[in-house]
Amino acid sequence: MAFINKVFFSLALLCSFAVSAHDDAYLDKQKSPHGGQVRMAGIYHFELVLSPKQVTVYVTDHAGMAVKTEEAQGSVVILANKQKASLELKAAGENMLQASGDYASSPEMKAVVSIKLKGQEMQQARFTPWEKLNPKP
Repeated sequence: MAFINKVFFSLALLCSFAVSAHDDAYLDKQKSPHGGQVRMAGIYHFELVLSPKQVTVYVTDHAGMAVKTEEAQGSVVILANKQKASLELKAAGENMLQASGDYASSPEMKAVVSIKLKGQEMQQARFTPWEKLNPKP
């Protein structure tokens, strides 16, 4: 019985390290493939890349392999400068979705990305895109 308890405790400890390995702080320290901010969304990673009047979200698995986004649907809600912008994301490449439109930008900007891949449940991730560039001490 003591052996089983030790094995169970060891497995629980290893799993806790695996879970914490991909928290937001960890992901912000990693170099992202397209220069955006990466967040976990269920079994996927979403990378949010912002440019004037355009939002791009890249979808990969946890190993960084591209996930097909054909027939995917999604949205991004951007909150900045006391303004809210809701943009529709559309499939735009092998593993990306894009939206075009006006949105405010500020250092405190927050974004919520929701994506439904073909045959999958909706996944959501929250972003603070400029914190990666200017982390808090």
